[in-house]
Amino acid sequence: MENNRDSEKTIIVGATGASGLPILVQCLKIIKQAQGVRSALIMTDSAKLTLEHETGMHYSEVAALADQVYDQKDIGAGPASGSFKTAGMLIVPCSMKTLAGIHSGYAENLLLRAADVTIKEQRPLVLAVRETPLSPIHLRNMQELAMIRGIHIIPPMMTFYHKPETIEEMTYHVAAKLLEPFGIEAQDYRRWTGL
Repeated sequence: MENNRDSEKTIIVGATGASGLPILVQCLKIIKQAQGVRSALIMTDSAKLTLEHETGMHYSEVAALADQVYDQKDIGAGPASGSFKTAGMLIVPCSMKTLAGIHSGYAENLLLRAADVTIKEQRPLVLAVRETPLSPIHLRNMQELAMIRGIHIIPPMMTFYHKPETIEEMTYHVAAKLLEPFGIEAQDYRRWTGL
């Protein structure tokens, strides 16, 4: 008989030091509510610093929202191998440094290696790229990555058609959009229904 945990799909969730850590927190909360989905978290040291600055949360609080946690330095961990079964990977937020590392195949840590594996296995890779303004180098890296099957470049942009009243509602909406490529329907996601 199949174990319930074996039938669940795992999404690797990476986070870098770019601004946008509240979106990471919301993504982990939505994944936790979804049926049949688990999260495997990889945070860089820079992400942990930005987390405390932007949210006041400690790394241990965010780690508690994930089903599994990996150290970025543990290059021999499961996500470093294509035989580690996942439903894909989300990096939120994704810094331009990490974007450049993915673009060049420079897998110096577990987060970058997991992204590299996700691409070679042709699994969904969602990049919540965070920078403004964007330089020609940033745009080139995004454009070339966007041409690879399964890669979704989804900058966390504000939307207003769903009539958000708080920053939290905006954050939730962005998080819901980031999780759509994995087939997750966030409970309170308000879609565009037309005029």
